Amino acid sequence: MSADTLFERIAAYENRADPYPLYAELRETGVAPQRDGSYLVGTYHEIVTLLHDPRVSSDLRNRSDPRSIPEFRRKERQPSFIGYDDPEHDRLRRLAMRPFGPPHSPGRVDALRADITRIAGELVDGFREKERFDVVADFAYPLPVTVICRLLGVPHADIPRVRGWTNEIIASIDLTPGENSGHTPESGLEARLAMGEYIGDLVDLRRTDPSDDLLSALVHDTGPDGRLTRDELMATGTLLLIAGHETTVNLIANGALTLLRLPDAYRLLRDRPELLPGAVEELLRYEPPVQLLPQRTPLADLDIADVTVPRGAPLILVLASGNRDPRRFTDPDRFDPLREDNQHLGFGSGVHNCFGAPLARVEAQIALHALLPRLATLHPVEDPPPYRRSPILRGPRSLLVERTG
Repeated sequence: MSADTLFERIAAYENRADPYPLYAELRETGVAPQRDGSYLVGTYHEIVTLLHDPRVSSDLRNRSDPRSIPEFRRKERQPSFIGYDDPEHDRLRRLAMRPFGPPHSPGRVDALRADITRIAGELVDGFREKERFDVVADFAYPLPVTVICRLLGVPHADIPRVRGWTNEIIASIDLTPGENSGHTPESGLEARLAMGEYIGDLVDLRRTDPSDDLLSALVHDTGPDGRLTRDELMATGTLLLIAGHETTVNLIANGALTLLRLPDAYRLLRDRPELLPGAVEELLRYEPPVQLLPQRTPLADLDIADVTVPRGAPLILVLASGNRDPRRFTDPDRFDPLREDNQHLGFGSGVHNCFGAPLARVEAQIALHALLPRLATLHPVEDPPPYRRSPILRGPRSLLVERTG
């Protein structure tokens, strides 16, 4: 097939279970101009270079054709900091980072370990006697969403609302061409606005009645950069709430499915659980929860692998393709928990590298450690399982497993 249809084929739901042959085709092409005027990049070294190039913008207002800007971005009142370039991105990110991690708050993530371990243990105990259960619904989703809601100060009773908004937002971003999934840009925008207003109400409550949660810390922080405005708090809180569990759900589910498929790797980690930190890094390379970054724009004409990408054109960086580039990784299609020099792109790179990566790593390590003793007697009811519609945030929609003995 023609290389100018690659993104259409990557986005097609029929290829969600195994997009990797398409990524190999992309790497052979180098840089692939698409029919809609966008450019796909799938080779490791080129992606890393672009992620560190100040001439590549994350602010969609720099697009030459406004029609290429998603409707939610055109209509939202305040983008989150990932939608800005420096210096505004740097200011907002530093304000958000102060109460979350080092150097100002170095112990916040480590302090969660005991709580995460307890929640994971309780969830595993919940399906101990079941002959069949859903790894996503019963474990991979409730663990990170419970953690991020507690961290931010979102009441546990509101988790179903959070889940409904998040599902609608994610589903509305990536519609398969030519298909009606029941989700629209309008419904996604409505969910974004509803979640933002919900966060705004929590912000107002924390101003007069602060707690020890992250949202209270963001509201009352008095660092050298000043304070976040209410709109900025709404945008930042919404980003943290969505990103704080969506990617980790997929990371845990992808990890469980990978170990169910690869008994040798499973046995290695079962017998040597101290290898789990490295195994999680390999999962982030092998089956990354974030497959591509669609919202980049050149601020000048860029020459990439003998192709000139014009200023203002949509630039799509396919991280999952770079993670399997044989020019960077030996035997890249093999899952190797012992892989060394594993500088994957699972959390991006450069100034926009994933804000919540430390928390996601801890959650995935603890989650897989809790699952390992139980995977030996389980197998997937359906393989491949049904996947979520998004080609950006890729993971099983459900992962039904049943006991074999």
